[in-house]
Amino acid sequence: MSEESTTSREHPRRSFKDWLSDLFHDEPSDRSELMESLRDAADRQLMDGEALNIIFGALQVSDMQARDIMIPRTQLVFLHADAKPAELLPTIIESQHSRFPVIGEDLDDIKGILHAKDLLPFTLHKDFSGFDIKDIIRPAAVVPESKRLNVLLQEFRSTRNHMAVVVDEYGHVSGVVTIEDVLEQIVGDIEDEHDVDDDSFFMELDAHTYNVKATTPIEDFNEFFDLELDDGEFDTIGGLVLKAFGHLPERDETTQIGELQFRVLNADSRRVRLLQVKRD
Repeated sequence: MSEESTTSREHPRRSFKDWLSDLFHDEPSDRSELMESLRDAADRQLMDGEALNIIFGALQVSDMQARDIMIPRTQLVFLHADAKPAELLPTIIESQHSRFPVIGEDLDDIKGILHAKDLLPFTLHKDFSGFDIKDIIRPAAVVPESKRLNVLLQEFRSTRNHMAVVVDEYGHVSGVVTIEDVLEQIVGDIEDEHDVDDDSFFMELDAHTYNVKATTPIEDFNEFFDLELDDGEFDTIGGLVLKAFGHLPERDETTQIGELQFRVLNADSRRVRLLQVKRD
């Protein structure tokens, strides 16, 4: 019998179950201990940093709600139900989105969701006398602001919807959320050919509250909020916030810088991703 065969029998290949058993031989009693065990596994190179960040993102998604990541009402690109193709196309082409809420009398009167691809066949016709957008729109999924993102992701998968309309407790439209928005909380930003970074750093929720990407340059942050935060030590607002915390914060931790309160909406094992900023 060869030496290799003997060695293989004495030291059989470890299964994934054995690896997990060793990793959690002291069973974590709460999420904090679980995350610490995962960090330790990464430090021992049992998993790479990107895999660790995805696990952390998946854990945090269960704590986040639709209101945390939705595209707010003030930034929605929508279409009117009584519009003709010639009137719809400029908005569709300019925005370069693939899905649009279709409204009736006002923004709270959602008729459905238009997939831009469903409109393409009509662009070949010259006679639009029989066109009615209601014939090609799809039912709109409606979720409350408090909908947990892990549950929403499951619903997206089961219904094959990619967009949901978010409503407040009174039934008024607060915004929309997409499956891409949810996945970005797990794997990080998913850039496509139409993403424009300079336009996506800030998301206004109301007159005093904004969601801000941690990668926002301090210079741009100062210009947006009309401030003079020091950009000599750090390039991004995330770096400045980390200094204010003095440690790598977890979700929902808050800190104050001048007149602004910063709340962490999303962070992984190495960096802060998304902040909510409130002006006093």
